[in-house]
Amino acid sequence: MKEEDINRCQIQEWYPNFKSISIKTLIHELPESFIQYLLDDSGPFLLPLSITNDDALPNRVRKPEEEEDFVALEGSEDEAEEPTPPPSFPELEMEIKASIESLGGAVFPKLNWSAPKDSAWISSTGNLKCTSFSEIALLLRSSDSVVHDLCHAYDSCEDKTSSRPSVFFLALRKWYPSLHPEMEFRCFVRDKLLLGICQREVTNFYPALLERKCEFNTMIEDFFVEKVKGKFGSESYTFDVYVTKDGRVKLLDFNPWGASTLPLLFTWDELEENSGGEGDELEFRIVESRCGIRPGLKTAVPYDYLDTSSGSGWDQFLRKADEELRQQMSLTEAGG
Repeated sequence: MKEEDINRCQIQEWYPNFKSISIKTLIHELPESFIQYLLDDSGPFLLPLSITNDDALPNRVRKPEEEEDFVALEGSEDEAEEPTPPPSFPELEMEIKASIESLGGAVFPKLNWSAPKDSAWISSTGNLKCTSFSEIALLLRSSDSVVHDLCHAYDSCEDKTSSRPSVFFLALRKWYPSLHPEMEFRCFVRDKLLLGICQREVTNFYPALLERKCEFNTMIEDFFVEKVKGKFGSESYTFDVYVTKDGRVKLLDFNPWGASTLPLLFTWDELEENSGGEGDELEFRIVESRCGIRPGLKTAVPYDYLDTSSGSGWDQFLRKADEELRQQMSLTEAGG
């Protein structure tokens, strides 16, 4: 893995070349002061001071368990500390407000690589839907995925020269309320050949996928050949797509091959061993029964940056889950 492979997966790098087949997105360069705000955990959790009146969130996210009672004794020279002034980014806020309005009034945010999926629980809607600057700041400030982008993006690179890019970007992507998680798929490309496809949401069993498996396989393979193959700079990578109800395929994201990208229903060993010859059949994997559901990874750790390396706790956990699944399938086949 090289830095250039990681860099190509930044949304501001790939989106301009693929925007006609992706979700409508507006991208803003972030000032360094805002980046430092996202990383600052030295004081109370303050949301930026809004210059508009359309933010319903309080400026300060209180954490009572971290606050100490302060009692000023008569005659004491001690005085209560002055409250920390809230940060303010008026120019950025106005730019983001205009983008939200032009995208229909609601967006979901993403930095160079990651969306703050792991902090969706803190929003009032329980998802990534944002209608204001304060909501975006709250999700970004609360996300470990974002911290990974800000501090550890190049950790797996053999030619690592820095811990972070010199500039960060905020991508605002149009919010679609009717998207179905079972229609999102991850695709694996090695040496410019599509080796595998699998459902992106592996914590549920969707019977409709069984019925349309062959249809989706053909649809996504054709999309890769016609729209993606030879147009992305890396030879090995993954990309995520969404299939709309009217049969169109939309490109959602690119991710590096291996490293911190989850292989989902595959393993990286399997994918690496696949010769990828022109005559080899593309493998399409879905959860085919309720016993094949993967455990939910709803933790504070970002979904695509869990440590699943060989020997890690999650590596052992997932290997055990795979083993139990194979045993269950063998018993089912034997009984049938």
